[in-house]
Amino acid sequence: MADYSMYHALGQGEQFDPNDPNRTTQPAPPQFQPPVAQHPYQQGGGYAPPGAQGHQYYGSPQPPMGTPSPAGAQGFAPPQADGGLASQMAGMSLGEGHNTARRKKKDRHVFHSVEAPAGSSQAYNGIPPAGTPATAFLNADPSVQAGTQFIGQPSQFPAPVNAPFNPAMPASPAEFAARGGQHDQHQAPAYVAASGGGVSPEDIPSIPVSRDVPQQFYLHNVYPTFERHVPPPATSSFVAYDQGNSSPKYTRLTMNSIPVNSEGLHSTGLPLGLVLQPLAKLQPGEMEIPVLDFGDQGPPRCRRCRAYINPFMMFRSGGSKFVCNLCTYPNDTASEYFCATTPQGVRVDRDQRPELTRGTVEFLVPKEYWTKEPTGLNWLFAIDVTQESYNKGFLEAFCEGILAALYAPDDNDETDENGEPKRRIPPGAKVGFVTYDKDIHFYNCNPALEQAQMMIMPDIEDPFVPLSDGLFVDPYESRAVITSLLTRLPTLFADIKNPEPALLPALSSCLAALEKTGGKIVCSLSALPTWGPGRLFLRDDGKYPGGEIDKKLFSTEHPAWKKVAEKMVAAGVGIDFFLAAPSGGYLDIATIGHVASTTGGETFYYPNFVAGRDNAKLSLEIKHTVTRETGYQALMKVRCSNGLQISAYHGNFIQHTFGADLEIGVIDADKAVGVTFGYDGKLDSKLDAHFQSALLYTTASGQRRVRCCNVIASVSDSPRECMKFVDQDAIYTIIAKDAASRLASTSTTLKDIRLGLTEKTIDVLAGYRKNFSSQSHPPGQLVMPEKLKEFAMYMLGLIKCRAFKGGNETSDRRVHEMRMITSMGAAELSLYLYPRMIPVHNLAPEDGFPDAQTGHLRVPPAVRASFSRVEPGGVYLVDNGQQCLLWFHAQTSPNLLADLFGEGRDSLNALDPYASSLPVLQTHLNAQVRNIVEFLRSMRGSKALTIQLARQGIDGAEYEFARLLVEDRNNEAQSYVDWLVHIHKGVQLELAGQRRKEGDDGSSIASTFQGLRPQYW
Repeated sequence: MADYSMYHALGQGEQFDPNDPNRTTQPAPPQFQPPVAQHPYQQGGGYAPPGAQGHQYYGSPQPPMGTPSPAGAQGFAPPQADGGLASQMAGMSLGEGHNTARRKKKDRHVFHSVEAPAGSSQAYNGIPPAGTPATAFLNADPSVQAGTQFIGQPSQFPAPVNAPFNPAMPASPAEFAARGGQHDQHQAPAYVAASGGGVSPEDIPSIPVSRDVPQQFYLHNVYPTFERHVPPPATSSFVAYDQGNSSPKYTRLTMNSIPVNSEGLHSTGLPLGLVLQPLAKLQPGEMEIPVLDFGDQGPPRCRRCRAYINPFMMFRSGGSKFVCNLCTYPNDTASEYFCATTPQGVRVDRDQRPELTRGTVEFLVPKEYWTKEPTGLNWLFAIDVTQESYNKGFLEAFCEGILAALYAPDDNDETDENGEPKRRIPPGAKVGFVTYDKDIHFYNCNPALEQAQMMIMPDIEDPFVPLSDGLFVDPYESRAVITSLLTRLPTLFADIKNPEPALLPALSSCLAALEKTGGKIVCSLSALPTWGPGRLFLRDDGKYPGGEIDKKLFSTEHPAWKKVAEKMVAAGVGIDFFLAAPSGGYLDIATIGHVASTTGGETFYYPNFVAGRDNAKLSLEIKHTVTRETGYQALMKVRCSNGLQISAYHGNFIQHTFGADLEIGVIDADKAVGVTFGYDGKLDSKLDAHFQSALLYTTASGQRRVRCCNVIASVSDSPRECMKFVDQDAIYTIIAKDAASRLASTSTTLKDIRLGLTEKTIDVLAGYRKNFSSQSHPPGQLVMPEKLKEFAMYMLGLIKCRAFKGGNETSDRRVHEMRMITSMGAAELSLYLYPRMIPVHNLAPEDGFPDAQTGHLRVPPAVRASFSRVEPGGVYLVDNGQQCLLWFHAQTSPNLLADLFGEGRDSLNALDPYASSLPVLQTHLNAQVRNIVEFLRSMRGSKALTIQLARQGIDGAEYEFARLLVEDRNNEAQSYVDWLVHIHKGVQLELAGQRRKEGDDGSSIASTFQGLRPQYW
């Protein structure tokens, strides 16, 4: 096993061997193919345990002899790897035509029996029972003769990639060039022979490949927003060059070419929507967003539809009129904005005016846009000082986190011109402190005082603010007072032990303090608030008759909490909660988190807070909350072209009537809103469709601004053309937000949601097969559109996520993750649905260090999230954007552990289970892994990245690791292969006209969880 090249049976074919450090993905630039190096941590050598021969190939590529590998030892049944391991995607025309002949497999089909075969108690590990003939395909299409099935012959997936696979949609070179930059010349629909006896896990579309290949491309190329029609994958790090179309970081359309009418859209099965993340953070190398001031008259706007001036408005009559690109109304140009035009109708000063050349701009707005005098953002920290909070160390950790967020020096902090560290909180913003148990305590932190004064307000029935000034102070003027207050707080309340917090009165008094100005509350809580008005009860006792959780537990029925949320939004106040459940106990997040989700805030939830382990994560998350770009008192409006209309919004806001502006208490860089559109007429294919979102908000430094994002999409008579320009990330983001909204606000049950997601996946793939697939494919093949190859896997990830999965899950975690899906952007959701898994035991020497040519960090390719990819003795970093696990196989090499954690830490039991980061050592491996972790940290949404150890057979976090392997059978749902087989059956029934939609006499053929019950559970 020591010689890795032993598995290179196919020479230099389009190879994707997940266990091989010198793999290649799509024919990639040569500098990304490190030479083969002998690794110091290889299994074999001195570390093979005595019985290692028994499962030597467990989860690894099959040795060339074709011997069946034994069933997995750890209770995970590894899917069989393919005998010749022909390239990862050879059957899908993604390579460049290396004629890699597939080997004939010896009776080793992965069987997918979708109806349980009678009397089979065979362990489901992919090995057929002895004596099964090669043609016993258990779920073949009955309409096809056995002789014509594609089973175990070498022609199962036509291996010569070049011959029979001309791209399904022939296009001119110009069209190819416009397709979006990921080596599109070789992209064609994916084919999976899903109905034959064997679906090899190697031949189904791989999300890690679909992320890593474009990432390599965008390390060398910028993304021009107007020339390219399909944005890079959401998880890619790329530099966008704004050419008048807004960058995909702010706006993603599900279809960048739109059908002319609703019938065309319906035939694709896809939603038409827009994912908006208006305050998303820029990447180094991108141009700052221009801030424009038009004085007292404000930015030029259309008089009919009130759209803001943008690059797509046309100037007529020598510049004296401008025609609105959304409603086509000709407006008179104001005299102070007039400028002559060239004979082509372009303004002479166009290049000097950012609002006519850039897709995303900010306008400073005059007084008529104000609701109250804008001031700097006031932060109010409301700290829970009850007994539970003190005992758990949460109070101390939270106070330390606030201090670190405000003052702790950071290695990469910029300095101002005086050499002082740059302020974390912009000038004009202020902070205040309140603590609460069953009373509420306010603190006067006036810089003139020697130490903060505490004022107790015992009247929680009708709370008020006992301080007029001194509550909100500049954190840098009062630094000494604030530091001494926060360091003394834990000892101050060590002896006063009130077990029950009065949260609602505390929120009411915080709101009273912020009512005049607006602002943001950051609140900690560590016990169910059972005291005073608005007290909550233990609604969820963990018993769910009938198996499904009661829908009442997903929402709040408490009128006082709803009222406080609405008052907060009206006052321009938002709230972030930091919730630490008492040893996983019930906190009623459905009620408490309702306030955060309505006001545009966020809930950070620690279901099992351990002081030593989670302090770093808490501290980083408080810092991120305070320092990320935040606006408050926001209103949002989306406008679209004639012929289209808005059908729904999904996100954290209040909308009083349909069609009104969205009212948002606070909005920050990590929040995204989904908007879906419908047709109210027919579009003109000669014109483009335009979308504009406008966010009116007050910045943290106290300026009232409008952030305007403009997006354009072409309109096509042929829906088939539209399928070439769909954005997979936007599509599943819109579907996920829609599902989360339905679960929260309608009577739909969890089972209906899962069923709906399955039906949606079948609709999209059946619609493509029925309407747009140009070649005739054998019925045994599942055909996936070129731009939606990984769509089915993301949908499976959605069915497996905590918000929607079947089985037991506490209502707190379900509701928390459901609301998280509603508010997160496409990049964070992509990782959440399909984690990134990086092997760190076989890194090439140059991985994890900057590349000599480009200066970018060389990140090793990720592997599929499946236990079949796990090597004996392997160590894997798994990151889903919410948590990051470092998983160790039971037979991990002692040398590797010593290199990673230091001398003396050479066995799994010697490691500190509460470690949250790696020590800084002088070893090569330690530096590599720390650099990779830093890189992952830069690619996240709102949650901080700290490492949690998961040692095989030792830590409980191993269950979480198993949950994250979404390609396997877990989370009460199928494995990826079985899911594709199931989807394919649905597609075949749809094509044959026999598919019953959900709701027909209560039973649906696509109800996976009924038909599969005997075998899957």
